[in-house]
Amino acid sequence: MKSLSIIVPCYNEEQVIQQTYERIKSVISSLSYETFILFINDGSKDNTLNILKDIASKDQCVKIINFSRNFGHQPAVTAGINHCQTDLAVIIDADLQDPPEVIPDMLETMEREKANVVYCVRKTRAGESKFKLWSAKTFYRMLNRLSEVKFPIDTGDFRLIDSNIIREFNQLKEKGKYIRGLISWVGFKQVPFYYEREARFAGETKYPLKRMVALASKALLYFSKKPLLMATSLGFIAVVVGIILALWFVFGKIFGYTNAESGFTALMITVIFFGGIQLLTIGVLGQYIGILFDEVKERPEYIIETII
Repeated sequence: MKSLSIIVPCYNEEQVIQQTYERIKSVISSLSYETFILFINDGSKDNTLNILKDIASKDQCVKIINFSRNFGHQPAVTAGINHCQTDLAVIIDADLQDPPEVIPDMLETMEREKANVVYCVRKTRAGESKFKLWSAKTFYRMLNRLSEVKFPIDTGDFRLIDSNIIREFNQLKEKGKYIRGLISWVGFKQVPFYYEREARFAGETKYPLKRMVALASKALLYFSKKPLLMATSLGFIAVVVGIILALWFVFGKIFGYTNAESGFTALMITVIFFGGIQLLTIGVLGQYIGILFDEVKERPEYIIETII
């Protein structure tokens, strides 16, 4: 009999976590798999951990990894995969936007297609603003244009992975993981599964605009060197423009078709233009150096306080 883990990262989910457990349990109880539910408590400040402890005390199939503080969604998912010892694993958020009821269909798709990954593609996204829908759509398409690896459009971390993916993922040493990107990078056979995404059952989103921008920046910087190429190109253009302007002023002074002492506005525009390009280039370079700085420190992605 094959074994299956359901990996559920949690952060301040007291309003929904009991319902999440009951819906997952209802789904997996009908499966012909040896199943486990792995909750990762990402430093919740509410009553999430106590509710999980109560669930685990009544269900031998439930395991809780409790972080020492909040490390973030991606480290929580990473911990789940690192501690997964089953043949298959489903990654699903606790907020019930991704319905557990589609898990049997995902398993059937994997078996039918003989795939290693079944990634879930959102046909609709209920309960989300037009701005978030537009920004997500724009980001994924921009990322695919800039990245050396092609990513599925309109997907999240909700997916089914097999032991090959689990094994290869656990060998990756980088700390700042963009998990859906890394799973695409690993390769093997990956197929889509289309579903209707529901509105959040309760509570507030754990990915406000600030965190979404940070995640997008991580994805772009970790999977593409094209921002560096673009910064270099801007620098080259700036040099060419500078040489042309210099020649214009020099020959203009010699042949008298321009007054090099005048033109304060043009001078300020030129200074601002070149200064802006320099700061932009330094900023892009600084982002990559920051990534190197975080990686060479070799701090762990997360710290576990208890395993229940």
